[in-house]
Amino acid sequence: MLFLADYWEIVLEICILWTAFYMMFMLLKGTIAEQVLKGLIVISVVVMLTKGLNLVIINWLLTRLLAISVIMFIIIFQPEIRRGLAKIGRFGVFSEETTEVLSELAKAVTVLSKKRIGALIAIEREIGLRRYVESGVSLDSVVTSELINTIFATGTPLHDGGVIISQRRIEAAACLFPLTQNPNVPKTMGTRHRAALGLSEETDAVILIVSEQTSGISIVAGGKMIKDVDPRNVAKVLEKTYMPVVRKPGILGALLRRDNQKEESE
Repeated sequence: MLFLADYWEIVLEICILWTAFYMMFMLLKGTIAEQVLKGLIVISVVVMLTKGLNLVIINWLLTRLLAISVIMFIIIFQPEIRRGLAKIGRFGVFSEETTEVLSELAKAVTVLSKKRIGALIAIEREIGLRRYVESGVSLDSVVTSELINTIFATGTPLHDGGVIISQRRIEAAACLFPLTQNPNVPKTMGTRHRAALGLSEETDAVILIVSEQTSGISIVAGGKMIKDVDPRNVAKVLEKTYMPVVRKPGILGALLRRDNQKEESE
């Protein structure tokens, strides 16, 4: 207790720094930036050790290297950082309207899969897709399975490119998405799948793909792809991917819902 009383400021700083590093690591976990972040943490620890051991020259070199590395890290991994920060503001609450939209999308890709018609659908989350919307044709329509099937029908003017869903509406069609720059992606992977991975690397969107060659349904998010999703489970997997954490309503929300139900019944 006496130690904490005398050095509480140091203890507080250590706790704050540790929490900050841990949160940053969790935000970037599973991305390319994760390994680089680990390297920066190792360099930071070595810098502190060299300073404590009074190794002046080595400490001077590592301090300059750390400063340059941090700037390069922010510039090179800007998409990963942006996507990670977007997670902070996500509350994980599902509305009935969102569930209906995801259900319509699942129904649409199931029909397209049976007909072996290719499709590419991006669902916006926290990071806006405005610049990709501007590359396509604006629609601003209600999300229905019938309309999506019509858009991707072979021979229609809008079937090439991707559809963007924003604010529970079809924002645009025939949109162009960036292709993935990941060198580990197989060369045999088609353009739709590459575009879906590319968009997921730059934003936090969830992307649905229907393969024209294999009729397989895939779901992409955060640079990762779930291949060959069973048509019977598309709605469940899509819902889980779009909003991994669904929080139950609190006591106040339950009381308000009960009161609304009473008023409707009266």
